[in-house]
Amino acid sequence: MAPHAETLEADIKRMTPIAAAPAEREDVSRIHRLIEGVEVVRGSSPEAPLRQFTLSDPSGRTVPIPASVFYILERVAEVLARGDAITVVPVGKEMTTQQAADLLNVSRQYLVRLLDEGKLACTKVGRHRRLKMGDVLAFKERRDHERKDSLRNLAELTEDLGGYDELK
Repeated sequence: MAPHAETLEADIKRMTPIAAAPAEREDVSRIHRLIEGVEVVRGSSPEAPLRQFTLSDPSGRTVPIPASVFYILERVAEVLARGDAITVVPVGKEMTTQQAADLLNVSRQYLVRLLDEGKLACTKVGRHRRLKMGDVLAFKERRDHERKDSLRNLAELTEDLGGYDELK
């Protein structure tokens, strides 16, 4: 395995965000366009497989790509083609309070307060708290939904009260 590939593999296992190197960006964009342009065709039943996609190794052996992997590959290619970094994390994985705070884009102290208030579940490992990735993602989804509802309500209230004359 090439030295760069070993480093990349180690970064992925550590859940370090990965971005396409500038020299790879055009290849990633081509992959994204190829996947994006694919018209997915289902069989006669919901359980029927998608049109068959395969992955080939250098010796020519191929293996079918399951739909779940195809859709993940599609999303990864989209993000990398934009020039953003991506991390693949198992949902059942436990994370530290700092990792959870980073994911939620809040301070660690604020996250600890959420834990103390029981708004987010955690377990203790010795003196340290651990959070399940699935719990953190569910909290983030609820929080984002509540924020959108609040903003929509605020906009409706502003319109009802005749605010923002310049937009009329």
